[in-house]
Amino acid sequence: MNKHIRIAQAAVLAAVVLGTSACSSMNQRDRNTAAGAAIGAGVGAILSGGSGIGTAGGAAVGGVIGNQVGK
Repeated sequence: MNKHIRIAQAAVLAAVVLGTSACSSMNQRDRNTAAGAAIGAGVGAILSGGSGIGTAGGAAVGGVIGNQVGK
């Protein structure tokens, strides 16, 4: 079981590293949108108790807010 956890941790770390490297060519508005979506997804998941609909809704609302910041 411990081996499976280490593999999962390595996979998540690899996904984060690859995901953030894709952000280097984004402009400030795109980065704000992505950050807003990530924060919104986290808040939506917490408030909805981990519901997929709550997480997706939070990501959508957060993305819109992040996109409009600094407009």
